[in-house]
Amino acid sequence: MATPQSLEPDAAAIKAAAGPYPIDALRFVQAGFGHASRSDADRSGRMEAHALQELDRPERHMSGQHLCFRLAEFAIEQYGLMAPLVLRRWNIERTDDFGRIVYALIELGYLRKSPDDSIDDFRSVYDFAEVFGDDRLRQFVGGTTN
Repeated sequence: MATPQSLEPDAAAIKAAAGPYPIDALRFVQAGFGHASRSDADRSGRMEAHALQELDRPERHMSGQHLCFRLAEFAIEQYGLMAPLVLRRWNIERTDDFGRIVYALIELGYLRKSPDDSIDDFRSVYDFAEVFGDDRLRQFVGGTTN
């Protein structure tokens, strides 16, 4: 999935595509995708000028499963111990919800998919209660992940 543009207000189209998710949830997923792309490039040591240009290419791709894990990390980085509450407020309670939001962004033209991508790639990737459990959050936020 690739992100060719930033989420601009087109209230009617966004509301129709977003379904039960507020626009903040769509913005979060879109920002999380960009963050994941930059983070992955940085982790692989490719964060040079040519790598930065690659991030702007519409063909960059990330699997649904990988994006789900990166979105969990991004939520915790952004909201700390409040991450599960923020996501719940946006009606995001499982990885399937990330998939529905990604596919809403695809429908709106903000992300693209490859022929091999499927909304099923987001189905039950992990258990929110585990990933956003109190002990795990404290470890992540405190910098003592195992």
